[in-house]
Parts: sequence; structure tokens; C-alpha cells
Amino acid sequence: MQVDRKQEILLGAAKSFSMFGYKATTMEQVAKLSNVGKGTIYNFFTNKEELLQEVVISMIREMKAQAEQTLSPNSSFIENAHNALMKLLQFRERHLLFAKLIEEEKAIQTPAVKQMLVKIEGEIVTFLADRLRIGIEKKEVRDCNPDLVAYLLFKSYLAMIVDWQLTHDEALHQDEILELFKETIFRGIAIAP
Repeated sequence: MQVDRKQEILLGAAKSFSMFGYKATTMEQVAKLSNVGKGTIYNFFTNKEELLQEVVISMIREMKAQAEQTLSPNSSFIENAHNALMKLLQFRERHLLFAKLIEEEKAIQTPAVKQMLVKIEGEIVTFLADRLRIGIEKKEVRDCNPDLVAYLLFKSYLAMIVDWQLTHDEALHQDEILELFKETIFRGIAIAP
């Protein structure tokens, strides 16, 4: 029964953070959205920041699972890397909580939100670095610093998908992005079959 209550609280908190942001969310709102008393929340979580951390960890798990589903043992490293990056960034755009955290961080720079965004980015880069290490072991990727290359890939994809749209009338198509990266970054790290 307690596991159900904790899950209800996490779902209510995710809703509240998505609707109001971290700073504007109160424990009273979380309690109301979770159909529990405010005191029940404190049986599981010390404070709002701990609650946000737990919600974000759950979101990261979901994001990684979706990216993992795009990987195919029959595809090249480049295709798998591209598909995983696109899925991670699409998740970022579609997931209301992620979008709200980014919006809040830009607008009011809440320290707890900034810390969570850094954690999410770190998890994405680690996910990519792990895939690069596998690629190196399989001799599909040149020997490199996987952490630095993963960071470069993530930030480059982010720039082409998110930042590009801020200054251009049209978004780039997935195929355009893949071709661009095949001709630049992937060409430098991939070992031809």
C-alpha cells in the first residue's frame, strides 16, 4: 500500500511541476493532485527538492528506455547514434516536465532546477559515451575520448534541432541532420565497414 501512495505522490508532483514549474509548486498542490494529505508526502520525501529529484530520476529512466528501443544490432554505429540522439531530443521537446524545467531555468534560474537540468544532460552524455565505448570495442568507432565526443554530439544535435529553429523559419528534417553529421562529426569518428 505504501508503494502505491509514493507512486501517487510522484505522479501528482510530476503534474504539478509540469503545470506550475518547480518554484511555483507547493506541497499543498502536490497533496491535492495526489489525493493524499500533505503530511503523507513527508512520510516519503523530506522536501520539495527531494521530490523533484525523484521525479526527474523517473523521467531519465523513461528517456533512456525510449532511446534504447531505437538501437538495433543490425544497424551501424552512425545510424544507432543518430536514432538515439533524435529520440532523446524528441523526448526533451515533448515531455512537459522537461520543457517546463528548461523554461523555468531560462526565466528565473532556480538553482534546484538548474541542478536537475545538469543531471539530465549528464545522464544523456553518459548514455552516449557508453554507446561510443561499445562502438570502440566493436571497432566501429575510432579510439577517442568517449565522454568528450558524447558531449560534442549531444550539444551539436541540440544546436541543430532546438537552436536552429530559434533563428530560422524552418526546422531541419531528420535526414538533413543525419547527412550533415555523416559528412562532419561521424566521418571523423566512424570506422568504415
